[in-house]
Amino acid sequence: MDEKPEMELMSIPATPRLSTPEIQTPSGQRSPRLSSKEARSSTTRTPASLISPRFLSPIGTPMKRVLINMKGYLEDVGHLTKLNPQDAWLPITESRNGNAHYAAFHNLNAGIGFQALLVPVAFAFLGWSWGIISLTIAYFWQLYTLWILVQLHEAVPGKRYNRYVELAQAAFGERLGLWFALFPTVYLSAGTATALILIGGETMKLFFQIVCGPLCSTNPLSTIEWYLVFTSLCIVLSQLPNLNSIAGLSLIGAITAITYSTMVWVLSVSQPRPPSISYEPLSSPSFSASVLSILNALGIIAFAFRGHNLALEIQATMPSTFKHPAHVPMWRGAKVAYFFIAMCLFPVAIGGFWSYGNLVMVLLITRTI
Repeated sequence: MDEKPEMELMSIPATPRLSTPEIQTPSGQRSPRLSSKEARSSTTRTPASLISPRFLSPIGTPMKRVLINMKGYLEDVGHLTKLNPQDAWLPITESRNGNAHYAAFHNLNAGIGFQALLVPVAFAFLGWSWGIISLTIAYFWQLYTLWILVQLHEAVPGKRYNRYVELAQAAFGERLGLWFALFPTVYLSAGTATALILIGGETMKLFFQIVCGPLCSTNPLSTIEWYLVFTSLCIVLSQLPNLNSIAGLSLIGAITAITYSTMVWVLSVSQPRPPSISYEPLSSPSFSASVLSILNALGIIAFAFRGHNLALEIQATMPSTFKHPAHVPMWRGAKVAYFFIAMCLFPVAIGGFWSYGNLVMVLLITRTI
């Protein structure tokens, strides 16, 4: 009689209540108890990662915080990008707060100019079919090469190629890359500056004559003096600290380019066409002259896009981190810019050639330039 209660007390399983207690959730509800098999499997399970939320030991919590802080630091710094000390005071890279809007303004202003007005002249030598095909191939080739430059700007982790000389040195070596990039950069910059001074001075002279009229015809400025006025204005604008500070001027230039390109083809289409119009390509007296004419027409089409003279510099004005690289806003702005470039070039070429045909060399050039 005395041993039976002891056997009953020994058989009471008190461990399940202690090993699998009921857990009260934040909402006030009790979670269901685990079975004995699930309880044993949960007690023997090891954490999958030392930084997982389950690892909340006194050593694991500081380690997790250090790793998270280090990850954020690397993303903010830009995967340890080594910046050139000269970039801190050079005008192009002095400011790195650019965005996709600035990229669109700069690319549009740098990608279209007065050269677009000469594209119908190329159609006079190529005709409808080859003219449209050549212009389309040149446009997509220009867009493809711009995409390559955008990707090459940060092709090497921790390095940004902000200029063509740096990119050429990375491709061909220090000495050979310098000579490959220096000569084209110098003569293209000098040629572009000379052409802009000539066109800008003549345009300012014509604008002044139209606005002032006969009141200013007594002692007008000569053409060379207008060149000096335009050059002086360029020198004043060059005193601005960096490229981002002239984003407003790039926007004005982009709007102006779109405006006069649209005016040219709209006014050309709205006017009656000449009676002796013809859409046949201009004939040449010899085969060599015909080849030169075709090459000249292709050169006019290539000249209309003006190249990527500021692609790397524009992207250099943008901040870049591991999480937010600079090529994303740059390519977004470039796509918007080249959409408007296509809306300017193709209507000018097609509308101008439709209005004047092969007489475009005489009529369009004299009326626009």
